[in-house]
Amino acid sequence: MTGEPTQDTDDPQSFYDEYAEREWDRLEGRIDGELELSGTVDVLEDHLPSSGRVLDAGGGAGRYSIWLAEQGYDVTMVDLSRGQLAVARDRLRERGVESRVTLVQGSITDIGLSADAFDATCCLGGPLSHVLSEPDRERAVRELRRVSRPDSPVIVSVMGLLGAVQLYLVTGHNLEALPDLLEHGDYTSALLERYGYENEFTATHFFRRAELESLLSRNGLEVVTTAGLEGLASPLHDERLRTDLETVTEAELSALERTVRRTADDPVVADLSIHMLAVAEA
Repeated sequence: MTGEPTQDTDDPQSFYDEYAEREWDRLEGRIDGELELSGTVDVLEDHLPSSGRVLDAGGGAGRYSIWLAEQGYDVTMVDLSRGQLAVARDRLRERGVESRVTLVQGSITDIGLSADAFDATCCLGGPLSHVLSEPDRERAVRELRRVSRPDSPVIVSVMGLLGAVQLYLVTGHNLEALPDLLEHGDYTSALLERYGYENEFTATHFFRRAELESLLSRNGLEVVTTAGLEGLASPLHDERLRTDLETVTEAELSALERTVRRTADDPVVADLSIHMLAVAEA
């Protein structure tokens, strides 16, 4: 979830084409992005095999593909947005790992790669949340499973419904639309315009934790664990709520991160997180 307005659109591909470098930038220099990034990397370190081929499905600006390549994995990154692929290509060259990453334009609902091809499959940062149709989300999960070798890890993060609603409540955004959003989880221009609001993001399905776990399990994946990435610090997604942290010490920031990590796998905390991450097995 980016949270910064760029254009009114219900087309995630167009949105992320225009969003470009900001998708890279949102994971550094701000505490919520750093929590999302570090929490994801911690999970990857704990659950990935020591070597092999890894798919980064919906890899965006290439943050995780670069990290994976730097750890020695052979990476295939698939993304629908030409703009994001261009950013990823530039960043891969800057880091000197372009030879370890193959970039492919494509959709997570139809990945178009061979079955049983990957030793691990990742879908990180919320691409599954930009699939509005439930049958298409089912198809996407089946695709993640199809390209994964038996018993390999499949690691998926999505945007959380309660985290989004909590953020809108405390910042006064889209208040009249929130009861409807809680009913179905679909954040769209049609929903917002019904109440006279503008769409500051793009079409998004926000998940409950149980919904994510059910989606994965009924499409052939065995869920191992689910955790909140920003967790208890999710309201810090809003810039105005981060300003009070500008004067805290490094020790205090470290304590903040430890607090978030200690509670991350609590089911309630995962459900309240702006981003939640599930580890499953194919």
